Amino acid sequence: MPGMNGKPLAERLHQKRPRLKVIFLSGYSTDVIGHRGVLQRDVAFLQKPVSPEVLAAKVHAVLNGTSV
Repeated sequence: MPGMNGKPLAERLHQKRPRLKVIFLSGYSTDVIGHRGVLQRDVAFLQKPVSPEVLAAKVHAVLNGTSV
């Protein structure tokens, strides 16, 4: 996304819709993302590439509040 990454976008969207569920996707590994302090521990995250089945399972889990 030009001019903004996912974290500031999610923060802006949460201001308007506090109950909005977000799943972050990145080509970087969880370790790299964590070391840079980009995501909090309780944030749903998937590393690209991701299969449709894994994405669907994550969406289902996040919407149901069963996993992040």
